Amino acid sequence: MRTGGQRGPEIWIRGPVASAPPRRFSWVGAHGGSGVSTLAAVYGGQDCGRDWPGPTDPPGVLLVGRTHAAGLDAVARALADFRDGGAPRGLGLEGVVLVADAPGRLPRPLARRVGEMETAVGVYRMPWVSAWRLGDLGGGPPRGTEPLARLTGASR
Repeated sequence: MRTGGQRGPEIWIRGPVASAPPRRFSWVGAHGGSGVSTLAAVYGGQDCGRDWPGPTDPPGVLLVGRTHAAGLDAVARALADFRDGGAPRGLGLEGVVLVADAPGRLPRPLARRVGEMETAVGVYRMPWVSAWRLGDLGGGPPRGTEPLARLTGASR
């Protein structure tokens, strides 16, 4: 490449481009015990508990629920609330994070419900993490969650 009499790739000439800081998100639980505090601690962002973000919180919402039947029901209600204007103005739903309620595969009826949800909104699946149950949050994002880590700017 030739630029102004200099040779080499453009980055050699102009230097590295500063990357934008990672976006911050507000974690909102669709129900109690969804895992909002753990996810905020591991991935960063604002832990809003079960409340919608306030005016000083990041407006990008990651809605969190467990993968058991009651958790999926709560997520569906929160999505309907968001769709029907029940969330404060200016918030954007960035995705749904479904946290495994137990190790192993989901039973077929629950997996079907998750599949239906995935057709309507971006869904990030969080596997069962035994260390989290014991309070060990120091291992960083678990394997298989790279898309969520990229979205939030969390590093492994």
